[in-house]
Amino acid sequence: MQQPAPASGLPFAKMHGLGNDFVVIDRRVAPLDVTAEFARALGDRHRGVGFDQLAVIDDDPEADFRLGFWNADGSQSATCGNATRCIARAEMDRTGRARLRIRTERGILGAEDAGGGLTSVNMGQPILDWAGIPLAEAMDTLELPIEGLPVATGMGNPHCTFFVEDAGIIPLEEFGARYEFHPLFPERTNVEVVQVLSPGEIRLRIWERGTGVTLASGSCACAAAVAAARRGMTGRKVTVQVDGGTLIVDWREDGVWLTGPTAHVFDGILTPAFLAGLR
Repeated sequence: MQQPAPASGLPFAKMHGLGNDFVVIDRRVAPLDVTAEFARALGDRHRGVGFDQLAVIDDDPEADFRLGFWNADGSQSATCGNATRCIARAEMDRTGRARLRIRTERGILGAEDAGGGLTSVNMGQPILDWAGIPLAEAMDTLELPIEGLPVATGMGNPHCTFFVEDAGIIPLEEFGARYEFHPLFPERTNVEVVQVLSPGEIRLRIWERGTGVTLASGSCACAAAVAAARRGMTGRKVTVQVDGGTLIVDWREDGVWLTGPTAHVFDGILTPAFLAGLR
């Protein structure tokens, strides 16, 4: 990004990956103290800009840049795969580079141009042990003691994946809200409903922790693919059909690679009056 800062107001970009939408603020050119109140106000789709996640870019001494993420409810997240891909694509377009190293709370992730307008990011190895996800107590993460026997996975944030015969008929608003706050997940959880279409393709619907129903989510796609592979229902590379389109997840030796399209929708300026209202 690195657009010049205006004389007044705060520049931002609006991006999305298959309808999973983000506001992106580049603190390398526009210093900002992000608070939960700021994230909630900006994420309000009626009185702010609206987003599934807020992503903030910072300098990093060992990577090309650092990313931090906030959910629409003001809570923080360690990772956001689609936002990482979107920002990586914008930075590749700006610099002419085909590969980047991006630091998140998951560590330094690799991103690359996958050709055909697609962008890939290595989301790191999945976390499969109960303590790392985290869960409230020791248990088999492949079959949780919850109705439906879902799978727990960590991708820098916790995930609970249910396998169903028909993902389209699940009342996601009710279902996701019920399990996001399940006591087995002390940090709450993302909730995925998965229908296996073939050994190489799954259908995924998503309730995102701190946001709600969303059209796509990179970390949720990765967690769902890992869960399906662990159950022996698919191979380690799958096409993931989400409500917003198609992603490809490939669980390799070096991590879980997420590939798909990105969109940079518009650039804007948050007015001084809006910012003053948050002080």
